[in-house]
Parts: sequence; structure tokens; C-alpha cells
Amino acid sequence: MNDEKELIRRTLQGEKEAFEMLITKYQNSLLTYISRMTSSREMALDFTQDVFIKTYTNLHTYRPQFKFSTWLFKIASNTMIDYWRKKKLDTFSIDQRHKDDDRPQFQLPDDKISIENKYELFQIRERIEDLLDILPPSHRELFVLRHVNEFSYDEIAEIKNIPVGTVKNRVFQIKELIRKKLEKKL
Repeated sequence: MNDEKELIRRTLQGEKEAFEMLITKYQNSLLTYISRMTSSREMALDFTQDVFIKTYTNLHTYRPQFKFSTWLFKIASNTMIDYWRKKKLDTFSIDQRHKDDDRPQFQLPDDKISIENKYELFQIRERIEDLLDILPPSHRELFVLRHVNEFSYDEIAEIKNIPVGTVKNRVFQIKELIRKKLEKKL
């Protein structure tokens, strides 16, 4: 983290190579996050570049007492919100009740995964990806920040500017929705 602060200081003094190091550090995680939000690698590449341009332009407003990654992903989150507002995507309620309430138990395999289990996991991942595509963008974003980018609840709350309890509740509701939809398809 101190290295980041040094890179930021050097960038603010006009050293472009320092900012390139920050880009190198965060480009993969940022691209993954945005790809999951847009479901399009080409759009994600464009948005990722846009986020880094916004970051560079506004670097003077960064406050060192906060984690740089949180600040960067807040810029990315706001960029995605702007995109969704312009696109006006259809949404549905995650509170919607489902008829099937029988809940088969999922059990994760050992570290030694058989070929059959690997294939089953691959299929489940694909189903989850499909379900993420139909979630409202705001819910998809929370799920991706937590389970793909592995941000803490506190960091997500800071990125989204909402209470930690709200983040925990929504992530739980989203996981439950995904679980129920997965069970229906099994």
C-alpha cells in the first residue's frame, strides 16, 4: 500500500511511468469486474480505459487515508451506474417468492476433484454466469464485488456509499436468489 502511495505521489509530480505501474497492478481485476457488469469484453475494455482516464484526471482528489483500490472501484462503480442509467435496463425484484421451496443441499467436493465433479462445477459456474446476466445491474455489481473481486463488506459499503448491513443483506438475498434458481434447473 505504501508503494501505491509513492506511485500516486510520483504520478502527481508528472511521472507517467508511475501511473502505468498502477494500471498494471489493477487492470486485470478492474477488467474482470467491468466484464461481469457489461457481459461484453469489448465494452469492458472501453470502460476500463475510461475508468483509468477518470482516475488519472481526478488523482489529485484521492485521499491517502483510504485504500486506492476502493477509490478506483468507486470510480468504476459510478461509471457502470451512469451506463445503466443511460441504458435503462429492465429489472425484477429479488424479493419475488418462488413456488418451489424444497431446497436440495449443495455439497462442495474435496480438493481432489474428479472429472465428473469438475464438469458439474463448470456447468454450475455457467448457470451462475447466466443468472448474473439477468440480475439487475446493481445486484450483479454487489455479487461481483464480493465474490469475484473479493472485496470485504466494509470496502463494498465504501465503494457504493451504503451501510455495511445493507450490503450484507443484499449480497445474502442475491446468493439466495441464485441458489433457488439453480435448484430449479437441477
